[in-house]
Parts: sequence; structure tokens; C-alpha cells
Amino acid sequence: MSNLQTPESFFGFQLGSDRNIARWDKIVSYLQQLEKQSDRIKVINMGPSTEGNPFLLVIISSPENLSKLERYREINNRLANPVTLENEEAEKLILEGKAVILQSMSLHASEIGGTQMAPELIYDLISKDDEETIRIRENVITLIVPSFNPDGQIMVTDWYNKWLGTEYEGCSLPWLYHKYVGHDNNRDAFMTNMIESKYMAKIMFQDWTPQAYVDHHHMGSYGARLYVAPYAEPIHPNADPLIWREHSWYGAHMAYKLEENGKTGIINDAMFSAWGHLGFHWITAYHNIAGMLTESASAKLATPLFIHPHQLKGDSRGNLPEYEAQTNFPHPWSGGWWTLRDIVEQQKISAWATLDAAARNKETALRNAYLKAKRQIERGLEGNPQAYIISSDQHDSLTAQKLIEKLLVQGIEIQISHEAFISDGYIYPEGSYVIWLNQPKYGLIKTLLGKTLYPDNNWTRNREGKPLSPYDSATDTMAEFMGIQVDPVDFVDCNTLQSITQPEYPEGYILGESDYGYALDCWTNDSYIAANRILATGARLYRTIQPLECSDTILAPGAFIVEDAEIETLEKIAKELHLDFIPLENEITEKSEVKQLRVGMYQRYYGGNMDEGWTRFVLEQFEFPYKTITDKDFKEGLKDIDVIILPSDSEQMIVGEKLEEYYSQRGMTAPVIPPEYKSGIGKEGVETLKKWVKEGGILVCFNQSTEFAIKNLNLPVKNVLESLQTKDFYCPGSTLWAFVDNSNPHGYGMPDTTLILFWNSQVFEIKATQSNEDYEVIIEYPESDILQSGWLIGEKKIAKKCAMLNIKEGKGKVILFGFRPQNRAQTHGTFKLVFNCLLG
Repeated sequence: MSNLQTPESFFGFQLGSDRNIARWDKIVSYLQQLEKQSDRIKVINMGPSTEGNPFLLVIISSPENLSKLERYREINNRLANPVTLENEEAEKLILEGKAVILQSMSLHASEIGGTQMAPELIYDLISKDDEETIRIRENVITLIVPSFNPDGQIMVTDWYNKWLGTEYEGCSLPWLYHKYVGHDNNRDAFMTNMIESKYMAKIMFQDWTPQAYVDHHHMGSYGARLYVAPYAEPIHPNADPLIWREHSWYGAHMAYKLEENGKTGIINDAMFSAWGHLGFHWITAYHNIAGMLTESASAKLATPLFIHPHQLKGDSRGNLPEYEAQTNFPHPWSGGWWTLRDIVEQQKISAWATLDAAARNKETALRNAYLKAKRQIERGLEGNPQAYIISSDQHDSLTAQKLIEKLLVQGIEIQISHEAFISDGYIYPEGSYVIWLNQPKYGLIKTLLGKTLYPDNNWTRNREGKPLSPYDSATDTMAEFMGIQVDPVDFVDCNTLQSITQPEYPEGYILGESDYGYALDCWTNDSYIAANRILATGARLYRTIQPLECSDTILAPGAFIVEDAEIETLEKIAKELHLDFIPLENEITEKSEVKQLRVGMYQRYYGGNMDEGWTRFVLEQFEFPYKTITDKDFKEGLKDIDVIILPSDSEQMIVGEKLEEYYSQRGMTAPVIPPEYKSGIGKEGVETLKKWVKEGGILVCFNQSTEFAIKNLNLPVKNVLESLQTKDFYCPGSTLWAFVDNSNPHGYGMPDTTLILFWNSQVFEIKATQSNEDYEVIIEYPESDILQSGWLIGEKKIAKKCAMLNIKEGKGKVILFGFRPQNRAQTHGTFKLVFNCLLG
């Protein structure tokens, strides 16, 4: 089509050329212009990103296909969910249908190649009229998300341009490249906390079920030039085997096309394991989608990077023991200048090859979709358990509804019973949910709800028996993270089950009148939203110290008591939050007043701290007021702050000293950044913090930052894991059982036993002192049977040891969480432990 403006003409430079980055707003304008000029493209604005930028889906196919898009979507989803579909009808749909391929770009905003490549790929797909391109348009519906993180793309582009031509050209952004989550946006596919994740889930798990998905990324600079599918070992058991064959099929075509085009340094079957976190390119396997990565070696953003041959290294963990030719890496790159244009070209070839493979094998791609779904249904029918039941009788029933909501976003089919029923000899109350395993997303259901044990075998240990770390967490069992009991069952005796499209939250009420006030159960996380709203009105709020008998209910210690609140305010809160306010029958004397503490959370530079960003997000979701504090606040004496949160971080990053050592220990080079973006509270800040605590401040430390507090506040506490080798103790991203003292104000609202997410965590032992009574154990591990899901080596090392402490320090206190109770806004089951620290 000769009337289309080329990307180079529109942007004024070749995309990927040295020292040029096209900004997202300009890319949006270009794509909208192409839509006006061509009938081969549709541009859909899914809605605003976290910070209000357009999140686009681009659909490309022939004009005829686009005119019948709804029909092809219907066919695609019918093949993906063939519950009542017979083989003969399926074959007709396979012949009629079109392959659907989804690709997304630059989820991690500093990995700029994908978004810079996208306009060229889109232009070629709609402008070229050669045989291969026509076949792609005729046989494939191409879905492209040109920027998975528009906000970050703008941040990185503006940052790069600010320092262009200076000694800091190409340096990293000093803060998170997303308002909340930075690099962790790729860990949000199963919990869909971010709006960008919600858009992608709608595209991929609800509106379309593509046969293949490719997520284009960058990796480190000093190894292979590009990774393509398949993944390496270990394998995850819950996907249909055809998935792994498809990875090899698509990946081989990519590798072949790259080699054909003279690209060197291409590796496959390496570096990235098939058992990974539930980011979008990994969770897709359990949706019966061949989800794949490309990972390009990075330049310095748009600035070329020179690499000497001897600087190129293999990857002992990733099937490349030496940087030399082998069957999955037959043509090593020899070194030299590495540029953004190199990245754009290799990603474009990979993206095109995926479309080409699907176009040449359209029927096979669709038939595989049908077979995978059908076989997973059969797997669910033939296996045990037959179903999972989520009882309406939960410790936190509202968080159970949130779990249901998140499962529905994934496209899982769920039923509810409005009558009590029996299963495996247990009576489940009305409002309980049943999730059958005989459905296409069998593998996803097992992965999110079933107990998961990470493999301990030759693929996960080296020759000396030392465990090799998983790519991310060892488990992503959503229900365990959220503190919801899910029962595997083999038999359900219920004839009244009904399918749902949304969770059925209970109505919230004020359950009568009272002259003494109202009680609110603290077992639900959302009761803390109510508490924050009540405090904001100026009403008096208390917590009970003892169990409270209230009407026909006994509320646990820590229940909220509301006095002097306007009844209309409570009615509004009850309705919006689905909470019940219980009228008091008499005055409650054993209670403590609740005050809204002034919370500050430390934020640093050096790329930002994702744990800090996630914590901000959690506090905002539950309406806790806070302010961000920086090095400047420490210099000014930490004024007007009652609580300081130190998210999980190293002592070096908090203090801002010995950073060369910090990066060297991790095989990295300390970043070169402008001096005004170097951070750390320094020794002066440490002294200010110590004084502030002793004068009454509350210091809350998560996971790694507890090391900072123990050392710098001279706390008589020892991390019992500090000097252990990994073959003696190892526990990566796993759920562990622990006991909670829920009579202590810091444990209010928690069950007696809970699951916590243990990940590079600290385990405490209190040294003997003259004032042992100043050290309260809030959480400790049991003597045995500690692991629920994941991987635990050396259970005895943590048996009967402490996971959370409350320590009196002068007039103040230090609260040590040996784990991350708010990890990635996923661990709803331990949120209350954080919230209790923030209410005086």
C-alpha cells in the first residue's frame, strides 16, 4: 500500500538507530494514522494506564478477516473450550477459523527494543504484498500490544533524552519504571493487581485465547545475543505436553529464520526454565497457549555498547557452560559494537517468524488448541481430585470472594451452591464455590489452588548437591498466598450448582440499634478499610483486648468498637465494603483506643525498590494514609512521623555505603549515575533513626531490612540462617506453616496458624538479656511439617524459631518481619500483620 507513511518518515529517524528513541505518544499517533490509512489494521484503546496513558491493542489481518472478526473470535474460543464440541464439528471450525497470535513489547520499560520494533513490524504487515505477507494476513489474526508499560516507556525515553550527550548517557532510570511495581509487572499475571495486567488478561484469557504468545524482552549484555524458545529444564507438570512441543516448533522456526538472515549468537533451550514465575509468558502454558519469550542482549538503552570477545561468557546454569558453539548455540557472536538496531532487527525477525509458522500451519495450530483443551478436560475427569471447593466458611470470607474474582479473570469456570451440600463426608454451607477440574484450564486450576512441590532432582541441583535457584518463586499457589482454605475433593453431592460470572459478595448491614456503639470483626482485611474511613470522620474507634461476646457471636481480641459515628456513615461503609456492624448490648470497658499513626515509608534511588512500590500499592488499596520519606527527612530529624516502614532492602542500599561491594557480590558493576540521584541515609541518618526510635518511634522492617535494624540498633537478635550453606538450608519462594500469637495486638485478626511466604527470609533467635520480657514473639515456626508448597531443605534449622518479633527499644519499638508480609500485593493472608503496626 503506497499511501502509507513509513516509520522512518514519520519519526524522522530509523527506529532503533543510535541515540534515538520514539516516545509512546508519538507511537500512538503513528498507529492511529495507519488505522486511518489502511483497512488491514484496527487500533483499540483498552483504556488508561496506571498514570493515564493509552494502552493499545493493535489487530492486523486481511480486510475480509477484520470484517468478520467476531466470527473468528467465536470460532477461536469454541476450539479453546470444547466441552460439548465433537471432532467432526471441530474439524469444520478448524478449516474455517484463523490462527490467532499475540505478541507484546517492552513489558519492562528499560528493555526498549520491542516497542521500538513494533511500528516497523506493523507497517510491514499492512504494507507488503509479497506471498509470505499475504499468507500471514489471510491465515492469521495478529494481535500486538506495542507497549505493555506505556508509563515506563515515557519515563525511560525522557530520562534517556535528558542525559543524551553527557557522561551519563544511557544510564539507568533511578526510580521504578512503573508507579508501583517496576520489573515486577511480569509477576502480576495471576493476581492482576495492575490495570495493565487486567487489560492483558482480558485480551488473552477472556476475549481471545491465542494459539501462541510471544513476549519480547531484553537480558544481560555479556552472553548470547538472543534467546528464543524452547525453555530449559525443569518442566512444570500441569501443562499439556503439546505445549512443550509447540515451544520447540515455533522456537525452531524463529532460530532458523534468524540464522537465515545472518544473525549470530542465537540460543534456545537454555537460560530460562520451563518452571518459572506466573508472569504472562509462563502462565499461558496452563491456559493451553504456547507462551514464549525472546530475550535480547541489551545495549545502553539507545547508545551502542562495545563488547570485547573475552568479555563474552557462558551460563553454567542455562545450558551454555562455555561461550562456544554447541547444538543449541551453533553460531556465537564474535563481539564488537552492540546496538539498539541489532535488537530491533532480531526481535522483528523472531516476531515475523512466529506469524509465518502459524500462517503456514494454520490448521495444525488450531487443531492443537482443540486437542490441548480436550485432553486437559479428560485429565480432569480421570484424575484426583475431581474438584476444589472453596467453602463460604472462611477465616476471611471477603478475601475468599476476591480470590474467586481473580480466578474468574483467568477465565476459570466456577459454580456456586445456594444450599448446603455434602462432599467427601463434609457439609459445606450455602454460598460455597465448586471448581471442577474437567475443564480446559485444568492445569491452571491445579497450579493456583493445589499443593505444589518444586522438583528436587538432577535439574535443580549441581554436581556437588547444591540447590540451583528457581527462576523466581518455587510456587505461586494463589489460595495459599491469600490465606484461603481450598479443599480437594473426589465427590460432590449437589444438584443446585449454578455457574457464575462474578463473585457473590454478601450484603453488609448494621444489625440493629445500640446506645453503646457497634462492633466490627477484625478477621477480614477489609475491616481495616472501614477503620481508616471511620477514623477519617473523627469518630472514636477502639479495639477489644479480650474476646467479645456480641449478640450470638464471639469476636476475637482486636475487634473494632465504633462510638459516636454517624449511622449514615456506618450504613454507607457496610454497604460498600460488605461488612456487618454488630450492635453492642452494653458498654465495653476492656478496650484500647485506636489512633491514625503518621506513617512514613523510605524510598531510595538506584532503580527504586519494588518492595517499596508494592507496599505503597497495598497501603493505598486499604486506605492507609502515608507519606514517602527520603534521605532529606532523615537529615531533618524525622519530624511528624510515628511509624517508619523499611521495605525489604540491603543495608548497603539503605545506608548508601559499600555499594561497589554490594554490586560486586552479585556479579554486577555499580551503575554510573548523576550524583544528585545517589541515595542512602548515611551514618548520620542511622544515628537520627536510632534516636527517633528511642524517643518513641515505631520502626517496621520487612525481610532483608531486618539485618540493617539488628546491626545498626544493636539488637540482641540473631538470624539463625546467616552463615548456612544452601545445601544445609534452602527455601525459595515457598509457603510455610507458622503459629501466630493473635492475642497480641500485632497478631490481631489472624488465625492461630497461618501460611507465610518464605523467600530469602530471616529466621530469628533472641539472645539472652536482662530484659527478655521486652521481646515479644508474634510468629514462630512449628517443630515439624513446616512446608506446604514449594521447596524446603533443612526444616530443622528453622523449627521452633521466630518469624516476627516486636521489640521494645527505649520509648519506641522495632517490629521485625523475617519475611515480606505484603509480597507483591499477593499475600493477603498476612496483610493484617502489617496493618496492625499502623494503628496506634
